[in-house]
Amino acid sequence: MSTVQLADLTVSPIGFGCMALSHVYGGTSDDAARATLDAAIDAGITFLDTADVYGEPREGTTGPSGTNEEMLAPLLARRRDEVQLATKFGILGARWGKGGTDDSKATDGRPAYVRSACEASLRRLGVDTIDLYYLHRPDPDVPVEETVGAMAQLVADGKVRHLGLSEVTADELRRAHAVHPITAVQSEWSLWSRDVERYVVPACAELGVGFVPYSPLGRGFLTGTLTQEQVAGDFRGGTSRMGEGWDANQQALAVVAEVARAVGATNAQVALAWLLHQGTALGASTVPIPGSRTAERMIENLGAVGIRLDDEQMARLDTVAGLVQGDRNIVDNPAWISSGRE
Repeated sequence: MSTVQLADLTVSPIGFGCMALSHVYGGTSDDAARATLDAAIDAGITFLDTADVYGEPREGTTGPSGTNEEMLAPLLARRRDEVQLATKFGILGARWGKGGTDDSKATDGRPAYVRSACEASLRRLGVDTIDLYYLHRPDPDVPVEETVGAMAQLVADGKVRHLGLSEVTADELRRAHAVHPITAVQSEWSLWSRDVERYVVPACAELGVGFVPYSPLGRGFLTGTLTQEQVAGDFRGGTSRMGEGWDANQQALAVVAEVARAVGATNAQVALAWLLHQGTALGASTVPIPGSRTAERMIENLGAVGIRLDDEQMARLDTVAGLVQGDRNIVDNPAWISSGRE
């Protein structure tokens, strides 16, 4: 299996978004989740992405649930040397965009919190070092330089090897990178979510920072395997794209299916192949992190690495974003994603 460089971190060309192994899309048992991960690692997917906020919160607790990290611990005890481990901190609530006990504050980037959050993740994961540690969302009340300065100290202490940022603007990235080299930026990027191409991806290319697209399959919509009834049972049915925009967005999905038929691949493989091609075209090392509850789907995703799309197919896929109705934000706060602060 080939590898990809995210700055100075070597990872598999497709990663595994572990959020999908928790309750957010229907959930699965911890044993089944680890079995899926074992099969994916055996197939060559070694870049695992989690966060302290992923997973179902335990009753009576506040703040990050930590249960997705805890699920990973037994697997890491067996296979730590075979994987590149990424996790994130900074979101306080158990639901995206919500804060602690009173939802008054959604994020925390204070230096003291940086250290306590990292130590909590290390305990839950059962590891000594995190390969890639992300700020999950910038704290609007704390300059990003202060947060990254505290993250840099974690590198100096040997608790973290590389630093990342999620949903930052190009300006925030440049300011952070001036404090300590940033290895990767993680933001939503896909055929139907392309706002990051305007400023953030070019800044990554300029600085030599890798890009890790989350939700590269449009939270499953672009695969063409979901039904409206399925998404009605989780938060996706309440979004503008997969709620009221479901019927209208079938025209965008039809374009993906058309190209998939032409190249003899699945929708998912074509959507991921487009991202890999687009990253190359824009000069940014790109490693998507789709997720699934089944190993078969993840191994299917890995097949995207070998797909070559010609100029005509790329141009056809470029029309998808213009057909989409609804925006990519999953909360009411526009500033929750980078484009809302640009």
